[in-house]
Amino acid sequence: DGRRPVWRYRCHDVTLEKSLWLEHGRQTLFVRYRVVAAPGRVRLRLEPFVTHRADHAHTHGDPAWRFLVDSQPTHCRVEAFPGATPLWLGLAPGHFVETGLWYWRFLHRRERERGLDDLEDLYTPGVFVIEMEPGEVATLIATTHPEDLAVDPERSLRRERARTVALLRRARATADDPVRQRLVLAADQFLVTRGAAGCTILAGYPWFTDWGRDTMIALPGLCLATGRSQEARSILATFVTHLDQGLLPNRFPDRGEPPEYNTVDATLWLFETLARYAQATGDRSLVDELLPALQDVVGWHERGTRHGIGVDPHDGLLSAGAPGVQLTWMDARVGDWVVTPRHGKPVEIQALWYNALRLLTGWLAERGQDFSHLDELSERCRVSFDRRFWDPTRNSCFDVVDGPTGDDPALRPNQLLAASLSHPVLDPTRWEAMLGTVERALLTPVGLRSLGPTEPAYVGTYAGDQVRRDGAYHQGTVWAWLIGPYVDVARRVHGDAWDPNSALDGLVRHLGEAGLGPVSEIFGGNPPHRPDGCIAQAWSVGELLRIWPRSIGGDTAQCQGADNAT
Repeated sequence: DGRRPVWRYRCHDVTLEKSLWLEHGRQTLFVRYRVVAAPGRVRLRLEPFVTHRADHAHTHGDPAWRFLVDSQPTHCRVEAFPGATPLWLGLAPGHFVETGLWYWRFLHRRERERGLDDLEDLYTPGVFVIEMEPGEVATLIATTHPEDLAVDPERSLRRERARTVALLRRARATADDPVRQRLVLAADQFLVTRGAAGCTILAGYPWFTDWGRDTMIALPGLCLATGRSQEARSILATFVTHLDQGLLPNRFPDRGEPPEYNTVDATLWLFETLARYAQATGDRSLVDELLPALQDVVGWHERGTRHGIGVDPHDGLLSAGAPGVQLTWMDARVGDWVVTPRHGKPVEIQALWYNALRLLTGWLAERGQDFSHLDELSERCRVSFDRRFWDPTRNSCFDVVDGPTGDDPALRPNQLLAASLSHPVLDPTRWEAMLGTVERALLTPVGLRSLGPTEPAYVGTYAGDQVRRDGAYHQGTVWAWLIGPYVDVARRVHGDAWDPNSALDGLVRHLGEAGLGPVSEIFGGNPPHRPDGCIAQAWSVGELLRIWPRSIGGDTAQCQGADNAT
């Protein structure tokens, strides 16, 4: 129902419907029960399992550890220990009976697969009981704000439905394209407020915070394709305030620590994302506002900044790399082991650098400012790229040149960016050959492999403990977000008549497979390409939404209740 999950349970001749939602802007969960059919009055007994922990931890109970429970006739206040954030649970007009029991050793099967702590204990403060007639509704409220116990659940549900309608209308997502409707609603969950800093984008659920690279890649789809240009402007302006030595943060940590600046590509993606914003909105003022900062970014890259990031004076290409640091989007690391360091001159970094120089040149030219130096920089980069990166024996680009062991010919999807950005650095006469090579080896029904199956380092299964999983993360694992650059290049090569349906059908069928509506982070490199990683990833949703052909629909069920909700 919109994005509200709904279950139906049947027990003999009783049918019970359960649904849940989080109202936007509230720290409150509503769990609604409705007796769909019954021969008479039924008794509903709800026993909530409670924990109090960080998202990467598990609760291990003790018979001597009893949560502090303040019992009231229709609700209770639960405190795991003195000073812990309290949780309020309420079911009106139900009746609460305190029990205070531990349930031991819940098994988390996926955690066991991952070699992590997989057993957890959960506490039940008590039991809610309510007598219900057929057709009657009862809603359990769980909240960290006690005043929300007084919220009318039915009004909250109407507000949530109305917000769903408003999101779809703003995005012009109509019932004849149910896939786009689902993606628009999935996009909304990633746009959040970070305190006084304003709007930002969470990279994925359930464990990622906001990352600079992910934000820049996901923003055009999450914001511009959904009519949320104000949020887009706010995010871009906010991120630029965190520039330091010409770099955007790679990651904002969970709990207020300083941002991390170990990325070479996030800052360069800023230029492309700003260009897409200006094209979609016609807003020149944001470019005016950010232009000095963008010029400073280029200056820092010329002089050299953190982690060996800087222009090589011999060929004009951008080099990057420092011991023990992962700087590109292929950033898996286990302890001191950087799985895919890619030190030297990675192919997509040159594509992003050249694109940034050409975009900045154009913005300066439009404003009557001198751009001759940038013109020279970009031309030198293009000539060197043309001379250094093309591998005619494989009809593809080297993945890295001038690495610690020389040039790396490994077949990876990163070369797509050399032909997909606003200003492609790859010679157009090579696009079709490169695309064919990539399609044959890397294209799957759910995205592109991160490494060709014939490469010695290829790992086709993403499974096992953290070492094994991170060892496969960018060594063959399929990434959904790469479908965006692939479609961009295919459209340029084949023209507007090219039909993207066959490339997108697998991801359409995936909606609802791992999460309800969003797109997973990754998939196994080998069939059947099992979804894995985060069940909802911002750039997976954003890129699919950005390149989704608006003239076609899909076979996914319509978002029920969306069009007639008020």
